[in-house]
Amino acid sequence: MLTPASIAKHPIHPMLITIPIGLWIFSFACDLIRYFGGDSPNWPVVALYAMVGGIIGALLAALPGLIDLLSLPSGIRRIALLHMGINLTVVVLYVINAWWRMRGAGAGAIVLSAIAIGLLVVSGWLGGKMVHVHGVGVQTPPAPVR
Repeated sequence: MLTPASIAKHPIHPMLITIPIGLWIFSFACDLIRYFGGDSPNWPVVALYAMVGGIIGALLAALPGLIDLLSLPSGIRRIALLHMGINLTVVVLYVINAWWRMRGAGAGAIVLSAIAIGLLVVSGWLGGKMVHVHGVGVQTPPAPVR
């Protein structure tokens, strides 16, 4: 089932989601490095910048995701709405996290990042279910000619 937000039959949303996921995981890694003894005071700064970049990337990925969601049949739309709701929750958590860090938050910010990453895992599982079980964004090859 092809999706309308695509370039040359390749869906845009899965291409863009790698940006926020990668940046948020990198942000969490920077936090862990600092927490477990990284001496440089730059780790929290890098973590914050990666987090903000992830927020921007997530908002960019949300637009083609929404376009695709609106084209889905009702049976799959329920999964897609749950996927979207979790992703929006993650973005809100990271906005709060970034705001909190700019005001000097401590270890609580790391816990908030861990919760957000856990939610990302659930959302990714739902996204994978839409693709691998329901064929969203997958073009079925034509039947061979005999």
